[in-house]
Amino acid sequence: MRDLAPGIAGMVLVGSSVTVSRSLVDAPLFGVQAVRYTMAALLLFGLARLARVRITAPRGREWLWLAGVAATGLVLFNVAVVRGVAHAEPAVIAVAVACVPVLFGVVGPLMEGRTPSRRVLLAAPVVVAGAVLVEGTGRTDAAGIGWAALALGCEAGFTLLAVPVLKRHGAWGVSLHAVWMGAVMLVVLTVCVEGPADLGTVSPRQWAAAGYLAVMVTAVAFLLWYRTVAAVGSGRAGLLTGVAPLAAAGAGAVTGGGLPGPAVWLGLAVVVAGLAAGLRPERAPVAPVASAAPVAPDPARANAA
Repeated sequence: MRDLAPGIAGMVLVGSSVTVSRSLVDAPLFGVQAVRYTMAALLLFGLARLARVRITAPRGREWLWLAGVAATGLVLFNVAVVRGVAHAEPAVIAVAVACVPVLFGVVGPLMEGRTPSRRVLLAAPVVVAGAVLVEGTGRTDAAGIGWAALALGCEAGFTLLAVPVLKRHGAWGVSLHAVWMGAVMLVVLTVCVEGPADLGTVSPRQWAAAGYLAVMVTAVAFLLWYRTVAAVGSGRAGLLTGVAPLAAAGAGAVTGGGLPGPAVWLGLAVVVAGLAAGLRPERAPVAPVASAAPVAPDPARANAA
């Protein structure tokens, strides 16, 4: 649990972000996200200096892997979430993230040069079955399901594309590089698509939501998540994504979004069951009992016979 706890906390923050993102539906999408990730990059840089963490510059193909993390896990993922919550309740969008274990359970270990765990492979379909139950019974429309599917692919890319660079850069390096790259991409999109002047229409409540996303869901959650991925591997860590819809449902209820229906809660319960099965510690193999060593014959008895 010491290795899993940071990832669980990170997924709780990711789940809460789906509800918070509802405040940004009417805000300039790229501009607000650009400010968010610029704030998060400065915060991560400052924390790394205070913690005396050495940040290594990317080299060679690492630029492509980190740019992929930024493009999928930051830019496209947030577009999917902000646009998706306009068509679906938070639990529906967040539960798409819970489908990631199928990809993590197979692709992640292979990228790490390991054989996929049988327990993870058996638990992943259970988590996905619960996710499908939520998707099929939650309040949504066709567009909401489409945005949820995009969020699923982006969440997978956020972790899988980081696997090749996580060993050399660690949680701090991957988080900081991905965030500043994502900020640059969003600034370019803001200038080309929306225009910086649109930021003047953002309300104080929306800026507060962006600040929460920058600090808790970006800087803090990224560090927590990548720490767990580095400690337990992407396959086992991927099952923790099932925590996100639980957090989203709870945050939606607390903020007045209404409680999900009974079928949605049933789907969430199935997700939890799959998590419990997949995250249960492996039993240590029982060592075979050594056979008794043959007793050498007693020379005195042999002579007596």
